[in-house]
Amino acid sequence: MSRHVLAALLTVLAIAALAPAQTAAQTEASMEPPRTPWGAPDLQGVWDFRSLTPMERPEELADTETFTAEQAAEFAEETIRTRSRDNDTSDRVVPYNDFWFDEGTSVTTERTSLVVDPPNGRIPALTQEAMDRQQALEEARAGVGGHEPTEGGFVEDLGPGGLQVRCILGFNSGPPMAPSAYNNNVQVFQTEDTVVLYNEMNHNARVVPLDGRDHLDASIGQWVGDSRGRWEGDTLVVETTNFLRETNFMRGATTPNLTLVERLTRVDADTLRYDVTVDDPTVWTQPWTFSVPMRRNMEPLYEYACHEGNYGLYNILAGAVAGGSN
Repeated sequence: MSRHVLAALLTVLAIAALAPAQTAAQTEASMEPPRTPWGAPDLQGVWDFRSLTPMERPEELADTETFTAEQAAEFAEETIRTRSRDNDTSDRVVPYNDFWFDEGTSVTTERTSLVVDPPNGRIPALTQEAMDRQQALEEARAGVGGHEPTEGGFVEDLGPGGLQVRCILGFNSGPPMAPSAYNNNVQVFQTEDTVVLYNEMNHNARVVPLDGRDHLDASIGQWVGDSRGRWEGDTLVVETTNFLRETNFMRGATTPNLTLVERLTRVDADTLRYDVTVDDPTVWTQPWTFSVPMRRNMEPLYEYACHEGNYGLYNILAGAVAGGSN
């Protein structure tokens, strides 16, 4: 396929992808969401949140809040080209080729970033505490790969990619969920008093009570936090606290002080809008919000058997133990 044909195809895809975003306001204002038998908005189904839209606005697009269709197509084409593992000519080890990745083929919103607040589309600055912690981690892990424990580690110090290596949390399930390399799907289940967010990546099921119960005692930390939900009009609001430690969001940047407020709104028959406010005062200087349009996926979720038959894990653990005994 020639570059001209590819560019034309990407333009068509970009226009199709941007159309829901450009008409979302009037659709949302006029659409009555489908209802469950008990009258709540029906959010159930499998929702695909892959996207080439960057989390924060690239510096070269600092003055561009929204894409035109042509800009969206050009951005998607360049992003696909630069991310392609098949085009990698560096000396780094590429674990598998581009066939296995599923990051999307287009931007999924007219905005140039998923971040909607601050208005500049950029993630707020780190606190001094977070910068000091980051520097100390970089020094301790000098020369160590992202999927490798620090020497003698693998129990407490998992490294920035450790939660996914140990199959504790999927790399796109967070919480909060964010587009990533593949398995960008979540299935929503509902009853009158409970919602379940079931992520394909590492098959994690987050159970969200809607019955008004209090959060667990603050001393009881959990990997995915302690979620409580409520309805605000037709929007499901989920507040999550009590995190055990970091999650897989932003490569483990968060701390147990994280509070999440997630909002799920059925925009139309095929779109679920996912808005997230991230508040960790020990990491960022202010709370910030990003928004991801999720598209209905008519395919079922398949099991992601993260470590089934993975004999390499034994060698990783044995190497970490041996390293700690030196």
